[in-house]
Amino acid sequence: MSRPPVVLAVCLGNICRSPTAEAALREAAEAAGMEVTIRSAGTGGWHVGHPPDERMRRAAAEDGLHLSGTADRVTPAELAEADLVLAMDRSNLADLQELARQAGVDARIHLYREFDPEAGDGDLDVPDPYYGGPDGFAEVVDMVRRTAPEVLARLRAGTAP
Repeated sequence: MSRPPVVLAVCLGNICRSPTAEAALREAAEAAGMEVTIRSAGTGGWHVGHPPDERMRRAAAEDGLHLSGTADRVTPAELAEADLVLAMDRSNLADLQELARQAGVDARIHLYREFDPEAGDGDLDVPDPYYGGPDGFAEVVDMVRRTAPEVLARLRAGTAP
């Protein structure tokens, strides 16, 4: 019996963007009736063990999305296990590619917004709202939510990069 696909969302500290993407992907998987294992992590370890940022939790809750869990730092083993690794920005992408290279792991690592139906302008980064105001957190919620169903549809169809 084969296991469900594993998707790993990764940002810098795992307290804003990646836990929001994790929640949005879980929501989309439930809506699609798709069995998938979804996790999130950060490339840095500053917030390990902390819950998602309060401002991010608030913005997500205002849109009906519940964030849970605590921050974790990505490991080579997680990269190896994941069927699809989704970096929130180009800096995270470079860090993940380097981690995979150093560990000798062949991982499918892509930018999350490669799947965004509204990412036509070439800007594929999910902006980090950490140092900004409330609008940045709401923008991230909208962005990851609209993208999550496309990620899962392409994973299910076998057309994910």
